[in-house]
Amino acid sequence: MILQEKHRGRNGFQHTESVLVLGFLAVILIGTALLALPVSSANGQSISLFNSLFTSTSAVCVTGLVVTNTGTTFSIFGQIVLLVLIQTGGLGFMVFATMIMVALGRKISIKGRMLIRESMNGASLSDLGSLTRLYLLLSLGIELAGALLLSIRFVPLFGWKHGLWMALFHSVSAFCNAGFDLFGGYASLTAFSGDPLVLLTVAVLIILGGLGFSVILESLRNREGFRNLSLHTRIVLMTTAVLLLSGMVFYWLVERTNAGTLAGYGEGEKALNAFFQSVTMRTAGFNSFDLSRFRDGSKLFSSLLMLIGASPASTGGGIKNTTIAALVLLMCSVVRGDREVNVARRRLSDDIIRRALAVTVLFVTALLAGTLVISLIEDGRFALEDILFEASSAMGTVGVSTVGTPNLSPASQAVLLPMMFFGRVGPLTLAMAVAKRQGGMKPVSKYPEERIMIG
Repeated sequence: MILQEKHRGRNGFQHTESVLVLGFLAVILIGTALLALPVSSANGQSISLFNSLFTSTSAVCVTGLVVTNTGTTFSIFGQIVLLVLIQTGGLGFMVFATMIMVALGRKISIKGRMLIRESMNGASLSDLGSLTRLYLLLSLGIELAGALLLSIRFVPLFGWKHGLWMALFHSVSAFCNAGFDLFGGYASLTAFSGDPLVLLTVAVLIILGGLGFSVILESLRNREGFRNLSLHTRIVLMTTAVLLLSGMVFYWLVERTNAGTLAGYGEGEKALNAFFQSVTMRTAGFNSFDLSRFRDGSKLFSSLLMLIGASPASTGGGIKNTTIAALVLLMCSVVRGDREVNVARRRLSDDIIRRALAVTVLFVTALLAGTLVISLIEDGRFALEDILFEASSAMGTVGVSTVGTPNLSPASQAVLLPMMFFGRVGPLTLAMAVAKRQGGMKPVSKYPEERIMIG
């Protein structure tokens, strides 16, 4: 009898994961239908169904890879649809579903609370309605603040009406780590490579979106110093700082003499653009100079940054920095000969380590498989490091490209579709699945232990 109840509980968790996946799929399909309408096109003619599907997937998965020129292809209506898709994909469709239910005065069921908790990485089922409202208000507040700062530059350039719209769109795109831009010509922010106001504003929005709501909220509420933060928040802040600093130093050292990237800038602008690319490679997808001129070493290093990605329960993708931190701590414990993984006078559970290993292996396997398939399809048209860069951009939901996604064959573009979806949804649902199954039935007996050789 007990075993049957536990089995039903596990099926319930499976249902939770399925709803999250199907929810993202439903939003993508709705977005595809809206973007395919003639009213979404700047010239009044319907955009092809495949291009609409690719754009919708990229927006909902907050990736930023495009097969059409966003700034000139879509009308204001189409751009508004894109903005809604980006916001929904970045903050999570469950947040908006919850807000609608609260506005209609409907109570949230236990099943609904489970869905919200998993989508927001929460720990408690209580008071999720208030937490969701706070989550949404904090996110909108950050986006509006970013829009006001960007409007200082965009309003003089584009006029009041269009300038405010450009500021709002790019603020939301940056905070949601989407990387979509409306400047046309696939130029991203290259026209503002010497503008600290634009680059630093976008960079701060990207960083805040990539930290995760729980980390931002705990940091704002904390009044007792860094040591009193939770271990999760400390690891997120420390790994984020290390990755941003190491990325900035790498790009500055490697690209500062590259005539195609940083060589033409002053020393201050070199540091600014190196920092910006370190930020955006984490999962944002903007670029302030031509990435096709990257040195090969920078392409490989960027692929690694994109693979790591942002933080759990954030607007970014990738394996997640806490996952990598757990694996680094595991490696250090093995080198030291420790039987347990300890950090900051705390011990990481075996479940956490197993989840980190499972997510990383599955993510890397999918990335290499996608890279292999695209390389076979393109058959020598592009260098392998460029194909790996493109695949990493899709899997990490980044959105940068060194070859230009429209230049890929339709078959390769089709391969990128599931990669973007998996990069946004896959690691999360896998981590949930592993965690819930480990909390299920315990074996009544164990097999004999036997050793194998490693290394």
